[in-house]
Amino acid sequence: MAITLTFHGACATVTGSCFELKTDQASVLIDCGMFQGTKTVKALNYGSFPFDPRRINAVLLTHAHIDHCGLIPKLTGAGFMGPVYTTPGTSDLLTYILPDSGYIQEIEVSRLNIRNRQRGLPAVEPIYTQSGAESALHSVRPQGYDTWFTAAPGIEARFWNAGHILGSAAVEVRVQDSGKSGEALSILFSGDIGPSGKAFHDTPQGPSDIDFMLMESTYGDRIRPTRTNERRLQILEREMKAAMAKHGIILMPAFAIERTQELLFDLDTLFDAKRLPEVPVFVDSPLATNATKVFAKHLGERANTEGSHAFQRHNLRFVGSTEDSKKLNRLRGGAIIMAGSGMCDAGRIRHHLKAHLSRSDTTVILAGYQAPATLGRLLYDGEKIVRIHGEEIAVNARIRMLDEYSGHADQKHLIDWALARAPLRHQLFLVHGEENARAQLAALLGSAGFPRKDIRMPVIGETVRLSKRDGARTTRVRATLQPGDAQRDWHNDYAATVIALKEKLNTLTDQRQRAKLLKRLERQVDGARTKRQRR
Repeated sequence: MAITLTFHGACATVTGSCFELKTDQASVLIDCGMFQGTKTVKALNYGSFPFDPRRINAVLLTHAHIDHCGLIPKLTGAGFMGPVYTTPGTSDLLTYILPDSGYIQEIEVSRLNIRNRQRGLPAVEPIYTQSGAESALHSVRPQGYDTWFTAAPGIEARFWNAGHILGSAAVEVRVQDSGKSGEALSILFSGDIGPSGKAFHDTPQGPSDIDFMLMESTYGDRIRPTRTNERRLQILEREMKAAMAKHGIILMPAFAIERTQELLFDLDTLFDAKRLPEVPVFVDSPLATNATKVFAKHLGERANTEGSHAFQRHNLRFVGSTEDSKKLNRLRGGAIIMAGSGMCDAGRIRHHLKAHLSRSDTTVILAGYQAPATLGRLLYDGEKIVRIHGEEIAVNARIRMLDEYSGHADQKHLIDWALARAPLRHQLFLVHGEENARAQLAALLGSAGFPRKDIRMPVIGETVRLSKRDGARTTRVRATLQPGDAQRDWHNDYAATVIALKEKLNTLTDQRQRAKLLKRLERQVDGARTKRQRR
């Protein structure tokens, strides 16, 4: 029986997680996530799937982050009729995250179409709608940890706690190999592996003695200091006091799932201990509000501090309507506004940034990984002017990063997790990481005892054939991304050029100098156009 594995996403990028495991009897997807980052990468969300959704028997979902689950409604809309297996915690979170994703897409596309109409460009459609996402929820089938179940004919699976977010899982899969041995072939998909010392989760787990493994490598090039709960509290306390000393607004772009709840938990601890003044905290995200209810349900006592619930405070307010969200922009200081998205690419945080980035008394605290070319990454990289909703906004705010709240294991913990899975009979595939992170992690894993020839860094569109006896062999590559597309594309260069041109024109005081500069630029553009026409 032929067993193949195709990498449809999360290669040389940390988004778009999707892997197709196919046999003569069935096909299953492990994750079906949305691409984030550059416009070139995000364009992959709009095209047709590189497989027939009607021929997919099931989806095995690792967790409820958009880059892992975000295209499931598109999949069902394209004809997929099978079950989506995941843990109970993830199932509850999907109830809110998928409809919220559809709603955000409708709002963002509506705003984009207004600008397109003004520019004479055609209208675009959202990837899926809120109602489409709600329909997709009927496919979800919760399964507990540590229990084998039949995912599709000839394919069994079980979930292991990955320690990343509520409900997150590594997926162990067994496929019956009809080769001479007749033994089952085993594959482990790590999903996203959590770090040690998280407030809500135990140490990530997983099986050992497997044939193949796919492991994330998000922070394969980074080692963090030893993490403890008190260290995390000290860092948050220090950053908050420095921000409060400026007497401005504190903006916290936070992922609605897990990151918001962790921050609320720690702020609650600091408020109760009188280590921070009890300033108003606004959670301006309907998704985060609903997700917090799910966390309260599943975590029980772990969401309580000193006998009181961390998500219920007199100075904590959950903002509902869009109008109430807009009213927050009238505030000028003495408040914390926590809103999505965590990478500042969509959601309510964008209009708060638009209102406050130009103020020197504003502090923006990023609390997690920022994908290349996202607004969050541009702020982290120190851009002085950014574009939000088509407008140029000066960045005078103080930008800070709280890496202590990352949901991903660092380099050391990734290596420790991989070693704990030994023995590994065949290939280790490094996925879900930028190229530098994968390369550094591959080198260290080789030094740690994994055969270097068996450490692979696949590309999107690569298909490998898996054999219990012979290992993995690449049979086809249909690359959909070029090297570097996930880092910075021509859209980023265009925006930077426009901003630089405007700044240069503003420095010129003579009208003739401005006209001369524009004329020279026009000649260069015309020359490039003529050269293309001659070809």
